[in-house]
Amino acid sequence: MIIVTGATGALNGATVDHLLERLPASEIVVAVRDTAKAERFARRGVEVRHGDYADPGTLPAAFAGADQLLLVSSSDPAADAKALHRAAVDAAVTAGAKRILYTSHQAAAPDNPFAPGRDHFATEQMLAASGIAWTSLRNGFYAHSLQWLAGPWRETGVIAVPGDGPVSWTAREDAAEAAAAILTSDGAHDGPATITAPAAVTFAEIAELASELSGRPIRYQPMEERDWIAAQTAAGHPEHMTHFLLGFYRAARAGHFAGTSPLLGELLGRPPRTAREALAGA
Repeated sequence: MIIVTGATGALNGATVDHLLERLPASEIVVAVRDTAKAERFARRGVEVRHGDYADPGTLPAAFAGADQLLLVSSSDPAADAKALHRAAVDAAVTAGAKRILYTSHQAAAPDNPFAPGRDHFATEQMLAASGIAWTSLRNGFYAHSLQWLAGPWRETGVIAVPGDGPVSWTAREDAAEAAAAILTSDGAHDGPATITAPAAVTFAEIAELASELSGRPIRYQPMEERDWIAAQTAAGHPEHMTHFLLGFYRAARAGHFAGTSPLLGELLGRPPRTAREALAGA
């Protein structure tokens, strides 16, 4: 049995959709915080269980019978992600799960300026110490994030960011499909698995792509961090989110998102979506 958490979200919800193309619904369970939001899976014959990382007592029953358990990472910048992930890993051990898969990130590292990268690294250490077989899905930075990380370039004609470096912008849709492929691969991928687009591009290159797509010049403008923070404050963005996102630009500048791997294309059996396609869609 495959149990998937976070299936009411875009990433793992799409993974369940792909699993249903490969397996009978009777072999899939979703464990979610709000079972009413998982009604579309229930209508297709998927068992829906209540499970909430923030309420650890709900998790052992939610994870019971798991041959494979797909744990979604916390996406709330204000949450204590490591504590939530610890609750999930401990419950997986209690429930007797045979394999854990975890939606990590290619930049999982203890020195990553982007806070989620440090949380992912810590969670991978938990998995390694759990005694259970595990796979960490080190997905590339999700390409749909370009719609806010590149700023309002369609209106301003400028991509102004406080740090630049190559990023292997990866379609979330592709990462979801790859997760389904790995879940149905009979444990072929142990430990960290890097799942990224085949190329990493800078914001300067994104500006060139934006120029081609829009038919007008789009300029890349590097900014000092203090000036960028001031601009974000003036635009009314919350201070905690500004500093959270600043960590991304610092990490990009340091090369944390530059790595690429052919694995995603191999899992999909086709070329992954590109940053150009993501920019066009945004």
